[in-house]
Amino acid sequence: MLKIRLQRIGRRHDPKFRVIVTEASRGPKTGKFIEVVGSYDAKAGNTSLVSDRIKYWLSMGAQTSDTVHNILISQKVIEGKKVNALPKKTVIKKDKKEEIISPLIQETEVAVEEAPVEQN
Repeated sequence: MLKIRLQRIGRRHDPKFRVIVTEASRGPKTGKFIEVVGSYDAKAGNTSLVSDRIKYWLSMGAQTSDTVHNILISQKVIEGKKVNALPKKTVIKKDKKEEIISPLIQETEVAVEEAPVEQN
């Protein structure tokens, strides 16, 4: 199955991507792709796509990754709704300091309230 996905080509802290057509079983870093159909600069937000080639590959049965799907919709290459590209389950993490400190604070407050007050 063919996939239209992003391939990172930017330096550290400067993300730039190619939009490529590749076999789904191959990773994006292998360099063995069929065709480059666009580019995406994440920092500047610049996107250049070859829309007729993307439509051709979609008509041939290529699937898009979630991020590329959202980019194609925002550039009005295809129509539809955007999909959630984030992981399906996100665990809400509490601060570990809060978990550790809040019981200690409650224990010390109780100990202070129960401690006898000495008057001289």
